[in-house]
Order: sequence, then structure tokens, then C-alpha cells
Amino acid sequence: MSLPRTLPAALACAALTAVLAGCGAGGDGSGSSAAPTSAGAAEPSAVPTQAKVDALAAKVPQSVSADGKIVFGTDASYPPNEFTGPDGTTIEGMDIDLGTAVAQKLGLTAEFQNSAFPGIIPGIQGGKYELGMSSFSINPERLQTVDMVSYFSAGTAVGVKSGNPDNINPDDLCGKAVGVQAGTVQVDDIAERNSKCTAEGKPAIQVTELQAQTDVTLALTANRIVAMLADTPIVDYAVKTTEGAVESVGQPYDSAPYGIVLNKGQTDFAQAVQGAVQSMMEDGTYLTILDKYGVSNGAIPSAEINPSV
Repeated sequence: MSLPRTLPAALACAALTAVLAGCGAGGDGSGSSAAPTSAGAAEPSAVPTQAKVDALAAKVPQSVSADGKIVFGTDASYPPNEFTGPDGTTIEGMDIDLGTAVAQKLGLTAEFQNSAFPGIIPGIQGGKYELGMSSFSINPERLQTVDMVSYFSAGTAVGVKSGNPDNINPDDLCGKAVGVQAGTVQVDDIAERNSKCTAEGKPAIQVTELQAQTDVTLALTANRIVAMLADTPIVDYAVKTTEGAVESVGQPYDSAPYGIVLNKGQTDFAQAVQGAVQSMMEDGTYLTILDKYGVSNGAIPSAEINPSV
């Protein structure tokens, strides 16, 4: 978001179908639309409750631990990483399970508040959220203003309608109608691609920028765009849950780690979060959660604070 973000999840407003229906489905007259369904949603399988690690809990600032919880900002429109469950209220997903386990390792509970993606980092800086966990790709621009603890790796993938009827070449999107989610790294990607199109005398990409990734996926299946750019787990999940309406073309590119976001300069808190993630990697909880959502190919071997990217 505003920097790379990613995919897989289960729904986003009451099983992807409800989420997308709520955004308004419908084609442009050029063909039938096929909205994503909840098929393949992760089962609510058991993620082991984590025991408090006293040495890590001691590093959490009293301003955070005083109320017994950690408040996370997340954008629940990015299945399977973060999405709204079938009841239309509960936030679920890989990031939610991982964040919940991090909080438990620190002797606290996790509270996830739904937010538009571009508002999460400002919300952390303003004290509304204590952590941000929403498929944030770590990049130099973000590290100038916040600290980040790595926990996953994802690249950008190109999603198209099944069978690629528009003959989309992922290396040349000039003149094509392409959708991205606002605030993601894919927005910057499209801008760079457009500069190249212009320099080569080709038509500009027709960009559709929407607030929710679920809306971008719907725009693709409803024939309002011919391709979308999103994180690899997101496109992979769309392929699995749109009843054959979406496929991925080309190879993922620009892989980068995801990071849990903290206010700049909270050294002890960052060490506590990093230690909690590393502890999960070592005791097996980390892979259990990734396997639950089918995204274990994005696993990384260790968690780092502000890794070089």
C-alpha cells in the first residue's frame, strides 16, 4: 500500500461474495461478471495460544501495556492476509492470527481496528494505533518515518481474466486498463510503468485506483479493467476463490519483506515485537499460521528490525 502489499485471504465483508456485492457488482456490457466467492476460505483451525515470555513483555512500554492490550491498525480488505469474516464484523486473516500471537507472547491481548490502508501509518504516528499489521512492504521510504519488524515475503503479481482474453503482457501494460489498490506499492509501480510508456511514445496505462483490494478484484471480474497488480498472496487467493474467473500471468517481481509497523524510535518495543515473532518461528506457531492460509511459500527464516531492502 503506497508500497507493495499482498493477497490470499478468505473474504472481505462477509465472505468475499458479500464484500464484493456490497461494493456493487456488474459488468460493463462486454461480458458476464464473476465475483469472487468464499470458496477456499481458511478454516478457523486452532492456532495455539501463546505463553507470555516475561523477558519480552518487560520491554513493552507501560503506555502500551497499561490497558492490557495492543491496538493494531489494519485494512481488512486484503484476503487472505486481512479480511472481514462471514459475520461482516470479525476481522480475520494471516496477519490477524500472527498479530494475536505476538500480543499473547507479550502478555497482552490484540485489538484490531479496521482502517483505510493509507491512514494506518498516520494513525500510528498520531497515537491512534500502537502497531500496524496490514501487509506493509518494507521499503526505504517507509523506514524514514517508522520502524518495521519483518515477518513475511511477497512480490507483485499480475492478475487477469481467466484465459487472458485481452492478451495481457505483464511486461507491457501501456494503453491497458489496470487496477490497483490506493496506497500500495503497486501505485508507484504503475507510475513508473507509465513514465516508461510515455518515454517510448506508447499510450498511457488507464489506471483505476480503488480503496479496497476486494473492489479491484471485482472490477477485474466485472470487466471494468483487464488486469490488476497486487501482492502475490492476494492474486494467488483471487485465483483460488473466483471460480476460475482470474488467473496470474508472468512471474512475480520486486519481492520484499512485510513488516509490523511501529512509531520511530521505540527501540525496546521493537525488540519485544521482533522477539515475539522470532519465538513463533522457532516454536512452529509461525508456519502453522501460514499453512492455515496457504501462504507458507512467503515464510522467512528470521525476523529483523528495519532490515535492509
